[in-house]
Amino acid sequence: MTENMNDVAAVKELSASAAKIKAEIAKVIVGQERVIDEMMIALLSGGHVLLIGVPGLAKTLMISTLAQALDLKFNRIQFTPDLMPSDITGTEILEQDRSTGNRVFRFVSGPVFCNILLADEINRTPPKTQAALLQAMQEHEVSSGDKTFKLDEPFFVLSTQNPIEQEGTYPLPEAQLDRFMLNIYIDYPTETEELEIVRYTTGSRAPKVENVLDAAKIVELQNLVRRIPAADFVIQYAINLVRNTRPETTSLDYVKKWVRWGAGPRAGQFLTLGAKTVAALDGRVTPGIDDIRRIIYPVLRHRIITSFTADAEGITTDDIIKKLLEDIAPPKK
Repeated sequence: MTENMNDVAAVKELSASAAKIKAEIAKVIVGQERVIDEMMIALLSGGHVLLIGVPGLAKTLMISTLAQALDLKFNRIQFTPDLMPSDITGTEILEQDRSTGNRVFRFVSGPVFCNILLADEINRTPPKTQAALLQAMQEHEVSSGDKTFKLDEPFFVLSTQNPIEQEGTYPLPEAQLDRFMLNIYIDYPTETEELEIVRYTTGSRAPKVENVLDAAKIVELQNLVRRIPAADFVIQYAINLVRNTRPETTSLDYVKKWVRWGAGPRAGQFLTLGAKTVAALDGRVTPGIDDIRRIIYPVLRHRIITSFTADAEGITTDDIIKKLLEDIAPPKK
């Protein structure tokens, strides 16, 4: 009972801290509230994010500002065709011990050793280099030779993709896409927001972003989110939605027609975990059906592989998700 009461108080504290973080980011970033909310959901869920948007929408600035507000170590890697795996993870160098004269190998850590990693334009580098992030994203560790090095916690990867320049790019394979908890679309700002952006960026204003949370506190809040209970009917709703994205396990004709491969089990895990985080950010200690619906688009849109028929008809994964929400009724409590 005492632990439950402590968790209730901690959820209220999490909600208040998140509001402060958003206020700090708003000093620098105009608008984009939905994107910032979804980035916070992924961070507190312990997941990673794929950001898709055209150049000039402040993706890099948004991520670096988040790192400042969280007092976390931030590194940025610009992915290019000639980038090597060791440029990400680090490499062993041979050096001489001055006292003994012996030569020994020493591991020099790469930019992946940080708390927040921005992998900029990840689809511009070959698959071999893209794969160098896989172990780090999933296991939070890096192997070099016969040694394994743990990454600092929290470890949060945000990768960006430019949706308009596809020449000379290497599309991320489905296995790597599935490592990202959320696929977030960044839209153009409204006219009012764009006016404010131009006014702000062409002036002399230089706001100072204050630290709200440190690394240890964020890890504590991530553990709190996992302790939040979810009712069986909420988890069942998440599973029903996921299973109905698969042509083999659904009775929906449009899914059989438009979907080549549906979402895997990781989608149900992230839907449930994301719903818990949405509830916590709202100051609630248990998620509901609306929390699943709130997070479903960024969780599923990169896990549904459309068929040639869907592509020919101009059907997107978001269109399929919208129909699923209309057709799959929540289970009764």
